[in-house]
Amino acid sequence: MTKEEYRNWISEYLDIGKEVLYLTQEDVRKIPLSPSEVLELTEKALIAYSAKKTDMPAKIGIHPLPETFFHAMPAYVPEAYAAGIKWGSCYPENKKRYGYSQANGLILFNDHLSGVPLSILDCIYVTEIRTAAVSYASAKVLADSNATTFGMIGCGVEGRQHVKNISDVLPKLEKIIIYDIWEEAADRLIQDFQPEIQAKIIKAKSFEEIAKSSEVLTSATVITEKPEPKIKDEWIGAGQTLLLCDCHSLYEDKTIKRADKYLVDSIEQHQLLQGYGYYPDGLPAIYAETGEVVGGTKKGRESGDELIVCNNVGMAVEDMFVVRSLFDRALETGIGRKLPL
Repeated sequence: MTKEEYRNWISEYLDIGKEVLYLTQEDVRKIPLSPSEVLELTEKALIAYSAKKTDMPAKIGIHPLPETFFHAMPAYVPEAYAAGIKWGSCYPENKKRYGYSQANGLILFNDHLSGVPLSILDCIYVTEIRTAAVSYASAKVLADSNATTFGMIGCGVEGRQHVKNISDVLPKLEKIIIYDIWEEAADRLIQDFQPEIQAKIIKAKSFEEIAKSSEVLTSATVITEKPEPKIKDEWIGAGQTLLLCDCHSLYEDKTIKRADKYLVDSIEQHQLLQGYGYYPDGLPAIYAETGEVVGGTKKGRESGDELIVCNNVGMAVEDMFVVRSLFDRALETGIGRKLPL
């Protein structure tokens, strides 16, 4: 449908300019959207961004406390008639101090023709599913398709989401190896997901064990301004695929810089992070953006011996593609609450 037809469709459910659809985290989780649909939307977002078919500045941030941040993440995606902004925070000590999750925030979704807000929704679940989907999309083109082992460092909300559906893109997996400094988080993941996952979920005893045992290794831990390497260079070998959701926080600089291919989701974003001080040793030569490989304009894995590192920090275009679909289905199914403007 055209952009005008889409706006007219929305107006059948919502009095545009006079009310917004408010969606709590519970509401968002109830909206029917399958993992395969999320993956497809995320791939579209990655491709559109790298093809320069979106309007998305690098996210800016404030840092009220050490190792904390708020990020403002706006984006406009013409293909999806989607415009909006995510205001998200990360406070790693939240659970210990207050019992809250470390990540929190809201998304404001707007009518791109008039600028008025259409929806306010919790961003936690959106971030969970699209972050994992970015790793899935990366694994499809960068990992060995015959990989039998997948490692997940970090068993919080992101780690759990990664483990849940990784077999969809790595169908020959026999073992999913997990590690978390909080052993109870790993135990809970196994208890919750092993009954529904065919691959055996194994709890590693150390960073060394998981690094040496995983053909594809993903990490979703705290992003630290200065890396605090937990994984020694000698533990990483040829043929491995490292998918980073936490920048370079866990790895030695020489590991990152000896990769045969080093990719990022957004060159602009990572250069900005470097300006903030997040890569004190500098960025390695960037082979491609993730979306270029997902879209086929650059080659992915070309041999079984390549060490490939893919550093995806997350982009607002991914949020907007997913939010557009969630918003539409919420309207269709009557999920959420309409609030006056």
